[in-house]
Amino acid sequence: MGRIVLFHSVYGLRPAVLAAADRLRAAGHQVTTPDLYGEPPTNTVEEGFALLGKVGQDEVLRRAQAAVAPLPPDTVLAGWSMGAGVAGAVLAERPDAAALLLLHGTGADPADVRPGLPVQLHLADPDEYEPQDEVDDWQRAMTGVGARLEVFRYLGAGHLFTDPDVPDHDAAAADLTWDRMLAFLAALPDRRTVG
Repeated sequence: MGRIVLFHSVYGLRPAVLAAADRLRAAGHQVTTPDLYGEPPTNTVEEGFALLGKVGQDEVLRRAQAAVAPLPPDTVLAGWSMGAGVAGAVLAERPDAAALLLLHGTGADPADVRPGLPVQLHLADPDEYEPQDEVDDWQRAMTGVGARLEVFRYLGAGHLFTDPDVPDHDAAAADLTWDRMLAFLAALPDRRTVG
């Protein structure tokens, strides 16, 4: 088991993210859930984008980088939707990350990916924010640089299908995602820092 940083979606640090962190802790992981907004979470995606606009994408990334600075270099970078993009952006400065776990969105510039990096992606099929042709291009580029990439698509699920408090929620897809995600994390080498 190891260390994970879990970045929230555009909605903010919602109860579903905190519950996911607790579930990961119950599986033996150490989990950090940074609040990239410093504001209460929103109830709609429109409010979330307004809050992101208020805080600013550069500030969100700065806060993410500050949150991971004290964490071990081999921390797993994970994120939901917007947070997947944040996790991918942080990877540029964290080349020794143990893995990249992406929920509801692609993340990482393939140029920042080391050969052999374990990457797992979970997406709705179709996903209004992730056009299929762009996902296909990203997938080809990631495998082209040697990422150990797994992509799972969930037919008919809404974009943020693992969050039980939004209309997109799909219980069956969420359960399957959790099974796959926990297996992915369990298969990573135990790189937990001792001491």
